[in-house]
Amino acid sequence: MTKTWRMVICLTAAALIFTFPAGAQEVKKIGTLDLSKTFDNYEKTKASDSELQGLSQAYQEERDDRLEKMKEAQGKIALLKDEEKAKLESELNTMKEDLKSFIDSKEIDLRRIQDEKIREILLDIEKVVSDFSKKEGYTLILNNRVLIYEDQTLDVTDTIIKILNESYSKQQ
Repeated sequence: MTKTWRMVICLTAAALIFTFPAGAQEVKKIGTLDLSKTFDNYEKTKASDSELQGLSQAYQEERDDRLEKMKEAQGKIALLKDEEKAKLESELNTMKEDLKSFIDSKEIDLRRIQDEKIREILLDIEKVVSDFSKKEGYTLILNNRVLIYEDQTLDVTDTIIKILNESYSKQQ
């Protein structure tokens, strides 16, 4: 037997061993889930989006107020004497630096809050899918994004969305 054939046989045997490990649980019931649809239709996602929009709007209003004050100060520069002009230009530079720090800080805060909300929502979905799977006897629930084909009878997305939204409305 050649070295190549021995290698092929060993690799095939290894693949079979790892594909069907001893004592592997038999797949009894499989479901699929459209994670994007579930995420988008979860009422908590909508509430979080609304909250983030409110925070973003408040941030934009404060930023716009600061920009307006800077524009007013810039408009006054041409009318001032050299000594006053230098002082106001110094104040404007400070205002620009403060505005840049404010913008950077608020963007980081908004991104952090958004990431926390997303993580929280995904954990909710994971818990509901896990509980549902155990209760209904599912061995696997697969994200349908990675599937090439799925029988629509396997899709549990609407059921999961209903459970999530009922649970969320009880918390409110």
